[in-house]
Amino acid sequence: MKKDLQYYLSLPYTIITKEINDETGHYYAGRVEELYDVKTVGGTIEELYKNIRELLEMAIEDRIEDGEEIPEPIEEKYSGRILARIPKSLHKFLAEQAQKENTSLNQLILYKLSK
Repeated sequence: MKKDLQYYLSLPYTIITKEINDETGHYYAGRVEELYDVKTVGGTIEELYKNIRELLEMAIEDRIEDGEEIPEPIEEKYSGRILARIPKSLHKFLAEQAQKENTSLNQLILYKLSK
């Protein structure tokens, strides 16, 4: 398989996110663990992921053009998928919070777990 931009963008890079509440406001910060220079912020979790994707694409393109090595994620035995039973009251609380933040329940849970 040719290792071009599409190849690298199809890999499951590790994205680390963090919610920030400080004197400058409320926003999300994120980075790609395998690529030190791919880090950005977004006003919403969706905006953050969009910005990370754009930066990831630019960082990979630059490395390809410069003939640099491009780190790949380490394949592990974990799929990234879990199934968890939670109380109905917690499910309701999380669903309502996700709706207030205009995000999906899955994205909200992912964010909460990554803190």
